[in-house]
Amino acid sequence: MDHAPTPAPAALDDDGPLTRLHPNYAHALRVRTTLTAIPFLIGALVLESAFLGEGLFPSGIIAGTVLVIALVLIIRIPATRYNARGYQISADRLRVVRGLMFRRDTVVPFGRVQHIDLNQGPLDRFFGIASLTLHTAGNHNASVSLPGLGADLAATMREDIRAHIRRETQ
Repeated sequence: MDHAPTPAPAALDDDGPLTRLHPNYAHALRVRTTLTAIPFLIGALVLESAFLGEGLFPSGIIAGTVLVIALVLIIRIPATRYNARGYQISADRLRVVRGLMFRRDTVVPFGRVQHIDLNQGPLDRFFGIASLTLHTAGNHNASVSLPGLGADLAATMREDIRAHIRRETQ
């Protein structure tokens, strides 16, 4: 089941509200962040066991510090990244917005789209999400990716964009 239905075609409003990504995207980001933190935790445990015999540090100081930092990152980074993304779709364009400090707002006219990719890694399939990537003509921003869509919604959006491109080329 998708988070948001495909919006009715309308004109893009650059100041209008963005459609949020599927909530499972935040969960997938949290799992990815956890998997990234695991090698650091293992390294801290190895480092601590090496220094434990030397008596240089109290037991648990290195691993505990790394664990606290990892937990903060696992909680904050996915939520921040999830909240910093959104999109709008109209009858002839897709607008993708992302970023906090360096905000990127990209509008892709469907007439410029060369081909469309729908990507799902193992975690994406587990959480029922997908990434839609639009490849356009030109060098600057030649591809625009929109991760975190419900898998069914991403497939529907791809087919809607393909139908628009077919209508325009006839």
